Amino acid sequence: MQEDVLATIQASSARRWMGVGMLVTVGVFVTYVALAAPPAPEWQLFLFVVGGGALWLAHRVWHATADRIELTRTELRTGSGKLIAEVGEIEGVDRGVFAFKPSNGFLLTTRSKRGRAWAPGLWWRVGRRVGVGGMTSAAETKFLSEMLSAMLAEAE
Repeated sequence: MQEDVLATIQASSARRWMGVGMLVTVGVFVTYVALAAPPAPEWQLFLFVVGGGALWLAHRVWHATADRIELTRTELRTGSGKLIAEVGEIEGVDRGVFAFKPSNGFLLTTRSKRGRAWAPGLWWRVGRRVGVGGMTSAAETKFLSEMLSAMLAEAE
């Protein structure tokens, strides 16, 4: 049985194009500098690594932000079905200014550790911490975090 989705977060197409466009621009310019005005060999290698890293990150961001995040009564998951966190495992939601959270997002603390995962521009997970946000709309992430906070308060 399909659970009802209570809230959804996704990156807007304008944010996707801008973010990926900036990363591609950095990757192309850095690689161009490495080829057009070659510095010492070790610096040229460094520039190729930075340029390639920026292009690789642009590719990862483009594919990650094509997905979305969904909140149901029991879980926070991606639109493709990957579990981010179970609602019953969440201890708290932090939207504070000084929280180590993604841009336009919030930080979740879970009761148990899960493996590391990263969807650049949407969410990340390290140990008991889950960051949600990035290229997402501030209004959508605030609504989802408030829904989640209300669900946690209701469960207590």
